[in-house]
Amino acid sequence: MKKLKTQPEEHIEKRKKSKFRENLEAVLIAILLALFIRAFIVQAFKIPSGSMKPTLQIGDHILVNKFTYGVRLPFSDITVIPGGKPERGDIIVFEYPVEPDKDFIKRVVGVPGDIVEIRDKKVYVNGEPVENGYTMYTEDHIIPGEINERDNYSPVKVPENQFFVLGDNRDNSYDSRFWGFVEARAVKGEAFIIYWSWDREQPGVRWSRLGKILR
Repeated sequence: MKKLKTQPEEHIEKRKKSKFRENLEAVLIAILLALFIRAFIVQAFKIPSGSMKPTLQIGDHILVNKFTYGVRLPFSDITVIPGGKPERGDIIVFEYPVEPDKDFIKRVVGVPGDIVEIRDKKVYVNGEPVENGYTMYTEDHIIPGEINERDNYSPVKVPENQFFVLGDNRDNSYDSRFWGFVEARAVKGEAFIIYWSWDREQPGVRWSRLGKILR
């Protein structure tokens, strides 16, 4: 009877090490790829407040296209791939000017050179009223401008490389009316789709919101 040949122990050990190295390399490549995508292409965000209602609900999870406005090296202002610039109506994610470590999401209302004014809740850009179907108001009461600039905002010209942004939920949004403009370098990208949505008040998935393209 022939004896079965067995592999030397050191050969088995090498194969185990080789398999471990293959798995480790695959994990590292996946991590690097995920970091690359997050840094330069797409990033996920969760909506924590109602400032963008009805467009965005609390519990919506969105994807932000970081490629739209050009690609910058992380932690720098160096642009490696030029892109477009935010336009009126774009929903953007940006570093909150007061606390840059926090991210805010609002809609662009004024671009560089625009004159923005608010009279009795109505927004005017370059003297023309802004008509849209996404704005929401929760109060009929109008606050005088000398008390609070929420409903009456004196005309202001948007500086170069900066943007005037507002939340769609105009009576419940902390935005450019209160803390000023958003610098172009602080813009992280344009929100473009809802990929998940969870209702906390009536726990459950908002199926109708999944895959919704943001406008």
